[in-house]
Amino acid sequence: MNYKKHVWSSLIAIVAIVFTTSVLKAQDRPEEKLGWKLGAQAYSFNRFTFAEAIAKVDSCKLKYIEAYPGQTIGGGIEGKMDFAMSKEKRAQVLQLLKDKGITLVAFGVVSADSPEAWRQLFEFAKAMGIKNINTEPKQEDLPLIGKLATEFKIKVSIHNHPNPTHYWSPEIVLNAIQLANSKYVGACADIGHWVRSGLDPIECLQKYKGHINHLHFKDLNEKSRNAHDVHWGTGVGNIKGVMQELKNQKFKGMLSAEYEYNWLANSADIAASAENFRKLVKDLE
Repeated sequence: MNYKKHVWSSLIAIVAIVFTTSVLKAQDRPEEKLGWKLGAQAYSFNRFTFAEAIAKVDSCKLKYIEAYPGQTIGGGIEGKMDFAMSKEKRAQVLQLLKDKGITLVAFGVVSADSPEAWRQLFEFAKAMGIKNINTEPKQEDLPLIGKLATEFKIKVSIHNHPNPTHYWSPEIVLNAIQLANSKYVGACADIGHWVRSGLDPIECLQKYKGHINHLHFKDLNEKSRNAHDVHWGTGVGNIKGVMQELKNQKFKGMLSAEYEYNWLANSADIAASAENFRKLVKDLE
């Protein structure tokens, strides 16, 4: 009888711990109720190694990261983040992530220069558990990319840089998505670059409806090509309006924080932006 009581007491304690953990998670990361994974693009920390970027993401109270090609790995691991890295190096990088409890969700902005290289990129993504590849591909590669995305069941998202780069406007990106002809191919909406191009981010998101896989999230101090990042909700990007539009569209996926300013100490800026974001989430209709 005492044994049964002990078992029941243990089970109740476990359930209580799980429930408490879930409540705290909901309080700390309210965006996850909407299916949003708020993380950071490692490029924000390009003055540091990938290992250091992981630690900085963790310090910002974020749990997801987007890696980019060419960053020095660090953490005692030789080489750079590259889709051609060896299996051994992949395992070492995954261990770095596991040690900090950070999940690698996306990789980009990246491209490949041959059909073989594109396949290698998808194989790398599959091996690393990457769910989304952000890219600005050549137009002639789009049918192949669509086939590979369908084969590997990995999302591919066309990213926009500012005008005059090729994919600066939503219409061009939507045309590329059509050419790829795969349900896995959509858009990586960089809302800050739209502002730099003189576009309204909410209108652009509305054009993308049903095609948004991923976002590069930033707020800017002014509407110009020379604008710089500011804490989310304090700039000209209408961050709350953007978030409301994403909720209206029932978007689910990762939002990568980007802060390409104050390069040597911007983890505090990203942490403040994430805090602002989470306050705004609670105010959405």
